[in-house]
Amino acid sequence: MMDKLYHQTADLLLAIEAEMRRIGLWESTPPPPAALESLAPFCHDTLAFHQWIQWVFIPKMKQVLESGHGFPASSDIFPLAEYSFDRLEPQTDALLALIRKFDSLVNEG
Repeated sequence: MMDKLYHQTADLLLAIEAEMRRIGLWESTPPPPAALESLAPFCHDTLAFHQWIQWVFIPKMKQVLESGHGFPASSDIFPLAEYSFDRLEPQTDALLALIRKFDSLVNEG
């Protein structure tokens, strides 16, 4: 059961990255290291939400999947994604659907 959850999560992370690349939200240059060290939730004081997904969320989730430890008991990032992406230029419906699916997968897993 957990194996299936890990594989589905890995597939979803790849899909999130692919969609971010497709709509132009994936950045080639990382933010300054200090921006990643923020203690604020989602690094909201130093990063835009899509930057947090790319530079914090995806790498941390990949570490969890590779180590097999620390899988979240729950996830509720969709509401913040929906709020944050509302102000962005690119069409983010598909990306939001993937993030909603991530929350559901973790919460049902």
